[in-house]
Amino acid sequence: MPLWFGNKKKEEAPAPQQAPAPASQQTSAPAEEAQPEKKGLFARLKAGLTKTRGSMTERVDTLVRETRKIDDDFYEELEDILILSDCGMTATTRIIDELKARVQKGKVQTAGEARELLKQIMVEEMDIPRPALRWPMVMLIVGVNGVGKTTTIGKLALRFQSIGRTVMLCAGDTFRAAAADQLSIWADRARVPIVRREEGADPASVVYDAIKSAKANGADLLLVDTAGRLHNKKNLMDELDKMRRVLDREYPEAEVRCILVLDATTGQNGLQQARVFKEVCEVGGIILTKLDGTAKGGIALAIRQELNVPVWYIGVGEGIDDLQPFNAKDFVNALFD
Repeated sequence: MPLWFGNKKKEEAPAPQQAPAPASQQTSAPAEEAQPEKKGLFARLKAGLTKTRGSMTERVDTLVRETRKIDDDFYEELEDILILSDCGMTATTRIIDELKARVQKGKVQTAGEARELLKQIMVEEMDIPRPALRWPMVMLIVGVNGVGKTTTIGKLALRFQSIGRTVMLCAGDTFRAAAADQLSIWADRARVPIVRREEGADPASVVYDAIKSAKANGADLLLVDTAGRLHNKKNLMDELDKMRRVLDREYPEAEVRCILVLDATTGQNGLQQARVFKEVCEVGGIILTKLDGTAKGGIALAIRQELNVPVWYIGVGEGIDDLQPFNAKDFVNALFD
């Protein structure tokens, strides 16, 4: 059972001293972060999914061109394509079953029409609404070493700062050598303050210091880096649980979200990492990095079915703007366009 990160207390009884935010500030992540250059963002998304499009979508299109009749052979070939793109068996089975049902109900005759139904189903399967952002907020960023966690924190800092939010970083990973130094580089780039201590310090004590600083400076968002030691799950659980107790006691007015960073190139192995983290804490969202580096972008579908957790952001390149809020319709359109 996850130990924490439910936020039920705060959702049922908002802190009385917290004045209601203007309606424009009580929006979901996609609305608040709406960018004027939508076309440019979509172009970057499409470019970032090139490998997956070549692996999955082009094979689907070849199947559509060569199909004379929608029969068992068509569905079996489509199933193979989805599985090879890392959609996972659970998601693939659901998609194929739903496609069969809609083809039969709509008396669809051509593979081209079935392709459009496939797109609709994929959007529906991945489209999990994200909760509204409330301020102040604490995001505890979890994930194993090497998934791009530190870089992601830096990009998040720049993103939220660009929409007028006051951001602070907390170097809560005191276990890994140079973790705080790496995070400090991003703090300098984003020109945001960082709270850190010496290597080996108690992570909860660093969080305590960060809370005090965030409150004193009126920060909207506190981004907390955490250790990713899956080889010793008990230590990880103890550290995260202690951080949560400190947050509940010292920062009850803050909304707390646990965000898991996954490397898309690790595919099904990344899903196994996610399952372990879900045992440790209640993961509220996923950030899927390095999608531009894999031909198996179907992992976004697998995440939805295996974890039932919304993907908040996806990384489709090295640039700051290549960390984008996830939109299921845009994602599928970028794959099939």
